[in-house]
Formats: sequence, structure tokens, C-alpha cells
Amino acid sequence: MVNEMEIKKQICDIGKRIYNRNMVAANDGNISVKLNDHTFLCTPTGVSKGFMTPEYICKVDEKGDIIQANKGFKPSSEIKMHMRVYQKRPDVGAVVHAHPTYATSFAIAGIPLTQPIMPEAVISLGCVPIAEYGTPSTMEIPDNLEKYLPYFDAVLLESHGALTWSTDLLAAYHKMESVEFYAQLLYQSKMLGGPKEFDEAHIKRLYEIRRKFGMPGKHPASLCLNKDGVNCHNCGGCNEDFRQFPGYQYDFVGRDCGCGGQGADTCKADEAAIADIVKKVISQLN
Repeated sequence: MVNEMEIKKQICDIGKRIYNRNMVAANDGNISVKLNDHTFLCTPTGVSKGFMTPEYICKVDEKGDIIQANKGFKPSSEIKMHMRVYQKRPDVGAVVHAHPTYATSFAIAGIPLTQPIMPEAVISLGCVPIAEYGTPSTMEIPDNLEKYLPYFDAVLLESHGALTWSTDLLAAYHKMESVEFYAQLLYQSKMLGGPKEFDEAHIKRLYEIRRKFGMPGKHPASLCLNKDGVNCHNCGGCNEDFRQFPGYQYDFVGRDCGCGGQGADTCKADEAAIADIVKKVISQLN
């Protein structure tokens, strides 16, 4: 079992990574890790995430109240949204909040990341909705975030930034990287005349790969809660027949794919294509 000091060092390392990748500026962003149901480590307010050392890291309870913090350090006021993630998603072990340039640009423009343009994004990330704007340091942000938590593993925060979560800190950070990479590719492909999206058949194959791979998290989402009802590849435009059936056994337009959600051989796909894409996904996840 990893001890607290090692986790603090890992938090500092991830802080340096998001800072060096221009995902945050100045003192922006925050990171947290779950130790148990009642104890969490988190980054402090008012410090650059690129220059932290382990003594900066605070320990809080499930309400965000301080258990231990060195003099001069206290948790970010945005710990509230982290705690809401842990409360509603017991499978989550870490949360990362940052302001990556491209993803935040989409958040400011009010455009969710919903277009199926690359295999890795469809398989490992899914659609990234926009949680409605909330005033910083208030309960508005976690309250607006809550309805997305059961169905997604990453969200854009309207006019604010991005939030990702996963089973552990490295996985949560990798999701943040994936969100930013997806946003950058989507933006740049639009500059070249618009991205070429996968058709229904390709998306179904990619979803089946995810089922066979047994990846953690809540993707594909069975509900579309994107801003203003914008279509996404998770639900094919919020088809009502689909929305009433949470679960992997339904494809993105609401039909039963026949595998019962077990990733059985009854779902047909091109095995060569699957093998190639899975290799790429595994490489990116590692």
C-alpha cells in the first residue's frame, strides 16, 4: 500500500506536469486524492501547482474541513466540487481540475466535446459535456456538476476549465491530457474545413472494444446532458428509447446490440481493426 508521503510526492509531480504543459497559469488548478471514505489529500490555495513540495499538501475530511495542514497552507475553496465527485462516485480515487487552453476555449465558447473524430477519444473518454456556469468558491459549481457525475468521467466547466476523475491520480491526470488533446484536434480540424466523423457502424465497433477491454468508469454514458441538448455520439441525439435504458447493452441509437452488455462474441466486429485500435489505446493509457 502506498503511504501518504508517496501520494503527496505524486500530487506534486502531477502538479508540475499540468503546469509544464500549460494546463494552468499562476496559482490555478487543484488536485485531490482519496485515502479512504473520510480522508483526502489535496493541493492548497494560492500556490503554483508547478512549484509544490510535499509539505504544501493538506489533509481534509469528506466535508472538505481541514484535518491537517502546515502553517500558511489551506485547501482550495474548490475542494467542494472534488468532494461532490467522491460523494456521488465511490469508484473514484482522484480528481484533477485544470484550465487547459483548448478545452477551456471550448468551455468559454459553450461548445461541448461531442464529435466522434478519433478512436482513442471515443473509447477512453466518450463525450465531454459542459456543466453550467457556477460562481467560484460557492456551492453552485458542485450543484451544477452533480447531474453529470453518474454518467461521465470528464466535464468542461462553463467559462472556467475542465474537471476529470478516475480510479487513481495518474488515470485522472491522463483523462485531463486526453480532454485537452481531443479539444486541440477538434479545433485544428475545424480550421482545415471540419472533422470527418465516424459513422454509426464505426462507433458501435469502438464501444464494443471498450466493453471487451473492461475499462473502468461510466462511459459510454446512457444519458446525454450536454448543454442545450447538443447531439453526441453517446446517445445519438438523446433518443428517448435509449435514455430510459442505462447500461452498456444498448448501442448509441437506443437499440439492443444483442450482447447483453457482457462483451460477448455475439457482437460482430473486424478483429484486425479491433486489435490495431486496442494497441493504440493501451499505448496511450500507459
